[in-house]
Amino acid sequence: MDEVLLSGAREGDAEAFGRLTEPYRRELQVHCYRLVGSVAEAEDLVQETLFAAWRGIGGFAGRSSIRTWLYRIATNRCLNALRDRNHRPSPVAAPPSVPLPEPNRLSEVPWLEPYPDTLTGFGEPVPGPEARVESREAVSLAFVAAVQTMPPRQRAILVLRDVLGYRGAEVAEMLDTTVDAVASGLKRARGALANREQSADPPLPNSPTERRVMDAFVAAFERCDVPALVELLTDDAWFTMPPLPQEYQGRDAVADFFAEIGFVRGTRRFRLIPTRANGQPAFGRYLRDPHAGIARAHGLTVLTLDGDRISQITAFLDTGMLPRFGLPRILADNG
Repeated sequence: MDEVLLSGAREGDAEAFGRLTEPYRRELQVHCYRLVGSVAEAEDLVQETLFAAWRGIGGFAGRSSIRTWLYRIATNRCLNALRDRNHRPSPVAAPPSVPLPEPNRLSEVPWLEPYPDTLTGFGEPVPGPEARVESREAVSLAFVAAVQTMPPRQRAILVLRDVLGYRGAEVAEMLDTTVDAVASGLKRARGALANREQSADPPLPNSPTERRVMDAFVAAFERCDVPALVELLTDDAWFTMPPLPQEYQGRDAVADFFAEIGFVRGTRRFRLIPTRANGQPAFGRYLRDPHAGIARAHGLTVLTLDGDRISQITAFLDTGMLPRFGLPRILADNG
């Protein structure tokens, strides 16, 4: 069937081209997301990839599979985008409305966005035999954030080799380089990843342990109960707020932040609506307006779990991402 569709696509049949490439759209978007860290940018890059493939389908020689050919185009589109990004001024987040406490560190990747589980490639084809990173781990916030700190070509090599399982020779052909250069880049990328990896043992998605932590988090958060919230954290837990760069570590730092800034001494009340992002539990976050009887979108919170404790709370501040998760901007709220 692929040969029939390929023949039709080469002859200018747009429907045949669509049927030939559509099975790979979702996994290509996840691939682009891993490389650039932005859902919106990944969507645009997939569109560019498919447009370039349509224009170039007549020259496809069949030396590789359609899937591999598309990954080659997508990877190089991502590398071009990252090169262009390096020549553009970095976006500056709007300043917070109140002064923030002194952070433990500043984020290296404030542009990171969460990826809805409904769009992820958990159902993508089984990676090649060279793959070393599990598909769930390879879309986690921690992995994607770590990849963003690598030089573009290194991150492409790491993802193509250790996530997708392409052989060194295949990656060299995709990137128009040598096998030795791929091996060298992979060694450096693995070393950088190892230096940033944090040991964690998350429970299985939707397991009883995960559900207990989620329920306890919602109860504490919606009550503005800082002690109960802190009790759920590991001792070295992080709290981050992309795109703001400030990051806070440790129970005391997180407790102080929520007491003074997040909950404003209990004067702000929230509703949390469960969803999932990056294979992790997440919540649409809504700020209650008791006078209007509604709750307005406030952002998205993603939890990173280690056993039955929370090792990171990532509070994304952009309310524009909620529709990607099927969440409204305003909730009726009479509670």
